[in-house]
Amino acid sequence: MERIVNLHIEHLPEGVYLATSDDVPGLVAQGRTVTETLEIARDVARKLIAARGERANTTSLTELQESFDYPLVLG
Repeated sequence: MERIVNLHIEHLPEGVYLATSDDVPGLVAQGRTVTETLEIARDVARKLIAARGERANTTSLTELQESFDYPLVLG
């Protein structure tokens, strides 16, 4: 089942991107590009959700709907 995790991405003065999420506590991912940061964030989120699911067996994430908005980032 696919779920939506909202990420906050910021470009740091050091030249890297940092991703965090209020939806998945503890999610912190850093990459050289937005794409790399998103890939790392996806892996971290999956691991954190799996670990949380083993302990609590519940998730509060929104299920993916038939349609949704997605910001397309162009370089």
